Amino acid sequence: MNFQQLRSVREAVRCNFNLTEVANMLFTSQPGVSRQIRELEEELGVEIFVRAGKRLTGLTPPGEALLPIVERLLLDAENLKRAGQDFTAQLEGQLTVAATHSQARYALPQVVKEFRDSFPKVTLHLHQGSPKQVAAMLLSGEADIGVATEALGDYAQLVTLPCYRWTHSVIVPPGHPLLQETAPITLQQLTRYPIITYEVGYTGRSHIDDAFHAEGLHPDVVLTAMDADVIKTYVELGMGIGIVASIAVDEERDRNLGILDAGHLFAFNVTRLGLRKGAWLRGYAYSFVELFAPTLTRKVVATAFADQGG
Repeated sequence: MNFQQLRSVREAVRCNFNLTEVANMLFTSQPGVSRQIRELEEELGVEIFVRAGKRLTGLTPPGEALLPIVERLLLDAENLKRAGQDFTAQLEGQLTVAATHSQARYALPQVVKEFRDSFPKVTLHLHQGSPKQVAAMLLSGEADIGVATEALGDYAQLVTLPCYRWTHSVIVPPGHPLLQETAPITLQQLTRYPIITYEVGYTGRSHIDDAFHAEGLHPDVVLTAMDADVIKTYVELGMGIGIVASIAVDEERDRNLGILDAGHLFAFNVTRLGLRKGAWLRGYAYSFVELFAPTLTRKVVATAFADQGG
């Protein structure tokens, strides 16, 4: 048994059983991948994959049982390598952070700058995606740290930690009637206008929908987007009013818009940090986490790993 055999099995599942893609991922040939898988099956005495001729079509019941062990062995091997690097090159290496668009645009820039100032020899990769994509990058090992508001808590394979709470704001074009209101805005008032907000599954959209539903209201959502800057653009064009994350608006930066507090209308949202259970974090990764959320010290994160089975 060797790690190349284990990687061939893992990548076959990740590549939806397409051995050509597996070969490309592992920088080898398709016959070589097939041979590695066959040799492992012969050594274990079971067939891991269901086959249709020479094609793999799925996992057998033994394969379903063996896959978590294969993934754990490969994760432990990577952890062993990272642990050694922690002692031989404590201030060098790379760190990959996956975040949603809002977090990458508004919450992370100052953190990234401070991290780069402290660890100039660490190469930082920042990937953006939906909450589900952020979770997928963590689960696959593509990302070391994930930052998102929704979805991360839905995966048992992740350790998740709350970072901070935030609310929504309503943005309107200059001179909009809502800016003339002296009392706090209401959900009923918002339903009088076309609404532009986030796509379902992004940046607290579920809390927006829940609030209207609880009041029996049906807002006219005319446009959705993943990014607050896109929403702002169409609000400025007069296509509707926007509902965006409060962290995405600033009176100085958004002088072409009117900003109204909506914290009383929608439930608080919690931005969470996600880590893959069982993963080894380099020392500088803990530093990044603490820069982003000062309450999440190395001790707090280590305790969370222990408490959540990481």
